[in-house]
Amino acid sequence: MKNLIKVLPLIAVLSLTSCKKDQKADQLIVEEQQAVEAPVVQTQDELVKEAQSKPLTTLALSEANFDFGKLKKGDHVEHIYEVTNTGTNPLIISQVKPGCGCTVPDYTKDPILPGQKGKITLKFDSTNFDGLVNKQAEVYANVEKAPIVLTFSADIQPN
Repeated sequence: MKNLIKVLPLIAVLSLTSCKKDQKADQLIVEEQQAVEAPVVQTQDELVKEAQSKPLTTLALSEANFDFGKLKKGDHVEHIYEVTNTGTNPLIISQVKPGCGCTVPDYTKDPILPGQKGKITLKFDSTNFDGLVNKQAEVYANVEKAPIVLTFSADIQPN
């Protein structure tokens, strides 16, 4: 309450000084401010619920784990995981969420029809790593057991 009493005179002064030269206080024009919304961060449960809100299907992966082998520190590499829709409904990949900022995902955004193939690409930047690393990404799609976890490993060698 004390803070409100301190702020009221300030509000009165600001409202009087914010009038244009030829305006009176009761003619004050209020400009609308656009609200900037913070990005919505979904929880894992929300991501799974969204992915499974579509008719469920099944998929087969070319592989769930990949080993880049030895890399030089600072190498930028990528691997493509092939996804085949083995179900009867279109496969919709709603999101691929990497475990850290060193991995950037890309994936087939269009629905993958039954019998068709899609791709999930994981791009890895080894700049901040030394030695053996294991990374993962979670794939949210309209399948029963979401998320699907893709992993890769690399042995980062000094330059």
